[in-house]
Amino acid sequence: MLKQLLAVFIGGGVGSVLRYAVQILLHERIVPYNFPWATFSVNVVGCFLIGLFYVLSAKFNLSAEVRLLLTAGLCGGFTTFSTFCNDNLLLLKQGDLIISIFYIIFSVVLGIVACFCGSLIAKL
Repeated sequence: MLKQLLAVFIGGGVGSVLRYAVQILLHERIVPYNFPWATFSVNVVGCFLIGLFYVLSAKFNLSAEVRLLLTAGLCGGFTTFSTFCNDNLLLLKQGDLIISIFYIIFSVVLGIVACFCGSLIAKL
């Protein structure tokens, strides 16, 4: 268990640093901030990577620690959106279309509402 936690910790740190580097590169060096290109980019790339890592980890029989480092750690630190998309993909593969739709709608709507409420509370 400790090795798995350490793998997620290391991967998460690397993923978070990479996300920040993309933000600096895109918004401070390449594209003016008129659209959240950095967030959009890491979300799409993170979704691609988590799909790639899950299949490759099974194909090459990678250890649980390596799989966790790459998925929950690296992709999770890079973007939690990748995990959200992978969860939905798993639901769809299981035939749970209705649950997936509700998960998407409730996650997005409640996420925005929670963000708004947090900002309101912070202003008090």
